[in-house]
Amino acid sequence: MNKPQINAMKFARVYPLYIAKAERKNRTKEEVDQIICWLTGYDQAGLQRQIELENDFETFFAQAPAIHPNSALIKGVVCGVRVEEIQDPLMQKIRHLDKLIDELAQGKAMEKILRR
Repeated sequence: MNKPQINAMKFARVYPLYIAKAERKNRTKEEVDQIICWLTGYDQAGLQRQIELENDFETFFAQAPAIHPNSALIKGVVCGVRVEEIQDPLMQKIRHLDKLIDELAQGKAMEKILRR
């Protein structure tokens, strides 16, 4: 069976889009990186390595050191779908990341985005 198209998409191709979305709303690349590292457990060097290797989303999340336990608190709608109702674990992780970036672009405080 073929992977869904988004699973095979290279994280390195989407990463600049996350940054651009944040910067359009006067947020920073550093905040985007902080969100990604919080969710995945990557440190800055590990995140950079994933970008350089041009891994797809499936590999990016499979190699993530540790998905943050508070990621279960991420709720809401992305692309018309409630993230907490997504059954596919990989798709849910991808949509969690999308939701966090959306919250950043909407101007939410980092404390709330990182579910502290």
